[in-house]
Amino acid sequence: MVSALHARLPELGERMAQRIRSEVDAYQDESLIPFDSLRRSCTANADLLLNQFGRADAQAPSPARETGRLRAEQGVPLADTLHAYRIGFEQLWTEVLAEARTHPEVTDAQLVSRSAEIWALFGHYAEAVAAAYRETTAELTSRRQARRSALVEALFTGVIADRTLWEAARELGLPDRGPYVVAAASADAPGEEPLAGTDAALRQAQIPFAWRLLPDQQIGLAALPTATAESACLRILRGAGARVGVSPCFHSLRDTPQALRFARLALAGLQGTGPGVARFDDNPLAMVVAAAPAEAAHLVEVVLRPVLDLPAAERARLLQTLEHWYAAAGSATDAARSLFVHPNTVRYRLRRVEELTARSLSDPRAAADIGAALLAVRRAGATR
Repeated sequence: MVSALHARLPELGERMAQRIRSEVDAYQDESLIPFDSLRRSCTANADLLLNQFGRADAQAPSPARETGRLRAEQGVPLADTLHAYRIGFEQLWTEVLAEARTHPEVTDAQLVSRSAEIWALFGHYAEAVAAAYRETTAELTSRRQARRSALVEALFTGVIADRTLWEAARELGLPDRGPYVVAAASADAPGEEPLAGTDAALRQAQIPFAWRLLPDQQIGLAALPTATAESACLRILRGAGARVGVSPCFHSLRDTPQALRFARLALAGLQGTGPGVARFDDNPLAMVVAAAPAEAAHLVEVVLRPVLDLPAAERARLLQTLEHWYAAAGSATDAARSLFVHPNTVRYRLRRVEELTARSLSDPRAAADIGAALLAVRRAGATR
């Protein structure tokens, strides 16, 4: 009986393929799964099963594994792949029963025994299909992630030609024109993703993005396709609970390396030690100070050294008063309110600063010098 079925193997493979094609939606797309490919797969798996009848040991499931590998590469869902495999087994068993009716010597007891055998084989080979499918999917995912990571790295380093630049954008799911922003988030440990969990929120907000994980940072490029996308992106980044610097908006992917520098400067200028988001455009002077630490240190020496040489308590009072005065846009009254002191106290402290520095805060240039030096002092203190 088995030899008779073997003789009709091409016909069996054809019928199995036709039934699968008619009953499983994912297999009906000729461009996805060519019928010739499906027929060859069915024929190989039928041959595997027929050769297994009567054998005590299971053959190597190479055709089953090839089926799983091929369907994973074609993007057929695993559930549909296993459904098709079951249909193929059912069709083969139907052929076995039809052939058995032409052989009176084949008893019902033998058919029952063969039925149990064939479905045990189905379980064994279906596991092989699923295992190969998962292995291939994992390998393909790893390859895609590696290529995606390489493309993002190429954007950030600028080592990419214009034509490839647009191709990379399409492959990363980014528009070929901005506006874009770059974000840089500080990682507490190598391999840690400080922006983990933001992907779903960005997708929901319809903000295309691409991330790259570095040992000490997670950097990313996001497109802002709508007028509200920037505010939504900032809200999502703030919700990550990380320290994040954000670049100004830019319109050409060629400017991505410069935007990354701005984002890192914004991160370096972020005050305090806790989570927060700093935009480069929010405080350009602070970004300039962060960009030139040696020059900033010299500015501190030239402008604020007499203040810094004071006893700790007085030094702290004067620096705090300056900060509140700048935050209050030069209003002694508003600064006094936030400091919980009398306005005259603020004025006295400001005069003390003017005396020590030999600079008048009523002179815009002197006020800018003192303000920049103050930012440098605070940044140096935050990085110690």
